Amino acid sequence: MRILSDSKPDTVAKNIREIREFRKYTQTYLAEKLGISQNAYSKIELAYSKITIERLLDISAVLGVELSILLCFNRKEFLRFLDEEENKLNKK
Repeated sequence: MRILSDSKPDTVAKNIREIREFRKYTQTYLAEKLGISQNAYSKIELAYSKITIERLLDISAVLGVELSILLCFNRKEFLRFLDEEENKLNKK
């Protein structure tokens, strides 16, 4: 199992949290979907635990985003994604 360790884990954790909040999902909801405890999930968002590529793929699937969005280290690109998502919601 490959571990994501050199890819700015704080940024990845922050992206996960922001998308979760944007989707209005709770930590408990994501934890249940991932089959882990809420405490374990919280550690992912706080960057206290290392995340495997497999876990990142699972998180991206639950959040409904491409893995590349979770790994986006360019803040402007990430915010542009959130803005586009919000525009999609407003058009419905």
